[in-house]
Amino acid sequence: MLALHEHRNDSATSCIFPPFAKHPLPLASRATITPEGLSHFLREHLAVAVALMHILLTADTLTGTWTYARELATGLASQGVQVTLVSFGDVPLPEQTAWMDSLPGFDYRPTAFRLEWMQEGESDLDEASAYLMSLVEDIRPDLLHLTQYCFGALPVDIPRIVVAHGDLLSWWIAVHGHEPRETEWMRWYRGMVADGIRGASFLVSPSMFMLDSIRLCYAKPLNSRVIHNGRNPLLFNPYISKEDAALSVGKLWDAGKQVSLLTQHSHALPVCIVAADQPVEVVRVPLRADVKLKTEECDVAFRGPQTEAQLRSLYSRASVYVATSRYEPFGMALLEAALSRCAIVANDIPVFREIWGEAAIYFRTNSASSLAEALQRLSEDRELCRAHGNLAYQRARTRFNARRMVDEYTDLYRRLLVSRRSAA
Repeated sequence: MLALHEHRNDSATSCIFPPFAKHPLPLASRATITPEGLSHFLREHLAVAVALMHILLTADTLTGTWTYARELATGLASQGVQVTLVSFGDVPLPEQTAWMDSLPGFDYRPTAFRLEWMQEGESDLDEASAYLMSLVEDIRPDLLHLTQYCFGALPVDIPRIVVAHGDLLSWWIAVHGHEPRETEWMRWYRGMVADGIRGASFLVSPSMFMLDSIRLCYAKPLNSRVIHNGRNPLLFNPYISKEDAALSVGKLWDAGKQVSLLTQHSHALPVCIVAADQPVEVVRVPLRADVKLKTEECDVAFRGPQTEAQLRSLYSRASVYVATSRYEPFGMALLEAALSRCAIVANDIPVFREIWGEAAIYFRTNSASSLAEALQRLSEDRELCRAHGNLAYQRARTRFNARRMVDEYTDLYRRLLVSRRSAA
């Protein structure tokens, strides 16, 4: 609940207003405010407060944070928030930035600085930090919303939110069962992440699993909370007639995604694996649309990189989505499948239990045979499959939509800015 600030003068008049309100409302006394009038006043002026914000948001173009940033920036802009987006990694193609064209109050600054988890990222860190500090001085945002840990330690006098979308140490432990070998670079990486976490005004994570992992592997943040990722349900079609087929997304060699589990047994229904972690904007070279791997153990179709439209079509037609990951901070592909009304078959790991609860069917942790049994069960019981598709859809639509995510972030922005103003 946003705090109200009351100022009294010698004539016993008062003024109640939220921070950033341009025109406080003078009142004879607090007793003259009706609950309905105060509620209307707050709604009206909180909207003004949001519209007056200027947020500097960072993202990279190589991982799912690009989709996250697009949903967030689009939602903030629709509320009148001014957003400056800075990207790291590869400079995106025009097709990747077309969504920005119609956003009001939006400014985009692409860079090619390497990411902190890359072996070469250390050499770019000082220059990237200097660039951001210079940009802060130039555009004077109210708050930094950061998707790289290192920038939480920037010496700037505005609130800094760092979002934990994943990290190298927790990934390594989940995949290999132990911490990575201590090297000079690993010591640098661990210290850099810990410094960013300690320096941040607030650490946000898309799941409690990820937040606990950060606390265990690096440092306890000053302040923290979970804000689940969200997607716009209108981007997906849950109403197309489903085919008797299962879909999964991930590279075959990626031990974290471990879609290779699907290749170890024959299955009662066709299985399609999209062998890419992120959608592509344009397929630049001809690809065979359906490459099949058929051995004595499995019969699986592989597809190469897909555009977002192609992925949405695959989600809408598949009756089952298989989430095989042994490491996942949240699982954006799984959310997109659920918004397409796919029944979810998930690896029994803590984050999937946390996010999907009873809306998913779980197979024994990292067990290919248990996965095959779960798919067999859904193939034989189509009503069960439809019921779980509906459960996943309803949970995704109500708990993990983009509007809810944006509202939770704007609430956090307001609280941090109110706190800063009160401390000044």
